Amino acid sequence: MWQWLDRGKQNIYWALIRSLLLVMLLYSASRVAFYLFNPSFFPGISFQRFLVIMAGGLRFDLSATLYSNSLFILLMILPITHRFKTWYKAMLKWIFIVCNTIAFAANTADFIYYRFTLRRTTLSFLHQFENETNLGRLFFRFLFDYWYATLFFVAIITVMVMLFNRIRFEGPQFKGAWKFYGFGTFGFLISIGLFIGGARGGFRESTRPITLSNAAAYVKEPREINLVLNTPFALMRTAKANVIKKVYYFSNDEELDAEFNPVKVPADTLPFESKNVVVLILESFSKEFIGAYNKDLEGGRYRGYTPFLDSLISVSHSFQYSMANGRKSIDAMPSVICSIPSIEVPYVLSHYSGNKINSLPSLLREKGYYSAFFHGAPNGSMGFDAFANLSGFDAYFGKDEYGNSDDFDGIWGIWDEKFLQFFADRMNGFKQPFYTTMFTVSSHHPYKLPEEYEDVFKGGPKPVHRTIQYTDMALRKFFAKASTMPWFKNTIFVLSADHASAEIQYQQYNSPSGYFAIPIIIYEPGSKLMPMRSEIVQQTDILPTVLGMLHYDKPFVAFGRNIFGEDEPFAFNYLNNTYQAFMGDYLLQFDGQKSIGLYNFKRDPAIVQNLLNNEPSVVLKMERRLKAFIQQYNNRMVDDQLVVKLNTNVGK
Repeated sequence: MWQWLDRGKQNIYWALIRSLLLVMLLYSASRVAFYLFNPSFFPGISFQRFLVIMAGGLRFDLSATLYSNSLFILLMILPITHRFKTWYKAMLKWIFIVCNTIAFAANTADFIYYRFTLRRTTLSFLHQFENETNLGRLFFRFLFDYWYATLFFVAIITVMVMLFNRIRFEGPQFKGAWKFYGFGTFGFLISIGLFIGGARGGFRESTRPITLSNAAAYVKEPREINLVLNTPFALMRTAKANVIKKVYYFSNDEELDAEFNPVKVPADTLPFESKNVVVLILESFSKEFIGAYNKDLEGGRYRGYTPFLDSLISVSHSFQYSMANGRKSIDAMPSVICSIPSIEVPYVLSHYSGNKINSLPSLLREKGYYSAFFHGAPNGSMGFDAFANLSGFDAYFGKDEYGNSDDFDGIWGIWDEKFLQFFADRMNGFKQPFYTTMFTVSSHHPYKLPEEYEDVFKGGPKPVHRTIQYTDMALRKFFAKASTMPWFKNTIFVLSADHASAEIQYQQYNSPSGYFAIPIIIYEPGSKLMPMRSEIVQQTDILPTVLGMLHYDKPFVAFGRNIFGEDEPFAFNYLNNTYQAFMGDYLLQFDGQKSIGLYNFKRDPAIVQNLLNNEPSVVLKMERRLKAFIQQYNNRMVDDQLVVKLNTNVGK
């Protein structure tokens, strides 16, 4: 290593790369130290699994390294001759040392602070101590009491400074102004592109910037996420995220639980039914696109773009007022699979995305189920593989497992028709009972179609309409194929959109209720014609409803209800910093302190007439339910109480 670092005349870009690799090396060393300082919190980790954690951590280390050294990187790549002057090099040195010293100070402090919080420090730490007046004394007491962590910090900074001093560069390498500035500008642009890809965790258009929840892709237990992450990354990725805080609308647990309790204790005495469960999450399938939900549109002439779903709805449980809990795909995953909605910030982007959660795959595993998640996008897209792992799926099938890039749409993933056929074939090889989730991709902007269907689907006024027609056709072919397979008749199918589309044609869907209007359909093969139910349902109802249909007999946590149970219909979502609750005929809007709007969303779908002062009893009832919902959600999220703990009072 010393010879590698101690070369004489060096190119400035090679010096930059070695500087960043040095930081990466120290992050890896710190990860080992983090584990050695806290081995009792990570029992049962094998050497092989620890290597996977170390390898996964490199992705987050790279992001943290780039973010914390962004000023240093910028000054190194600017195409100016001053970079090679002595004073400029001295400035670069101190910027590098100071920025990374701060980063490693935060990282090392978590060696100890983790024992009290059991999660990597995020920006919520600042809110926790914002009213403390003795931070100085606490800081020095920390240094004294945990001298061994302080010693490690001093050692790692010393090593960093010593090795950085051996990294030298001279120049300029190119003589002549046009060569210097030409190649310098080219190097600058290439460096910026690499920086963006490294900082966000990938270069694919379908890849969201990595966040805390992506660490779940490399672990077996949620607590191991904290080994994969580093503290500077956790701090930087939560810098702009809203911090969920505890609230106390109700003064005691008895009053709170009486109004809303997410702990479900099944009273079903029937034996458990080991039926397969297949959940299909349809990209951007607004309720607006489906004729069966809109029989009054255009004077009764509207047919929509989903002839297959229309036919399926006629023999399924469907609901006129079915709603999403969020507006993003990443909102849908926890809502549908775990019955956890998003409040203020998507759950997977929140500070608490590493909480222990129950889910359909984890709960059904106790009953002998095998589970698998299918998403035709490149593996890692949207962080779905990480969340699938955190949720307890046994397997993940993405573009890599599909294995034929000829069927890739070039942006988002494998065409729905092809991947749904792959989905059916794979399930045919699973041992029953099984639970699977499939997330479609084709009805996503830029709304491309396979070449052979360009002249087949004519669509409508909006570009998305053609892709809705295409995916509806793909669903028809999927069900046709699945119906020939031996597991089909013993299966519950649930179909839900992830969220409503941004492509809105009719005014009634361009409203605070319409923004969340999606289909939720429950189909059991062999069902006869069923009327659509005029009832409020939401994505978080899927988990408790499926468990109820299977006669699941153990307590679990869910923020939805069993649709076929006795609980009063209720739906929740969050829009423009406002909480929204749906009960009966009404939509209540609440700003966290007071109700600001009440609308009869069934008679007034455009949400125009505010009835807040006209219906005080309705406002009081809905506000109490919503406050209880928020308090249960926030406080359980902060306290990591999203599962039922054994040997405790499950009603709490």
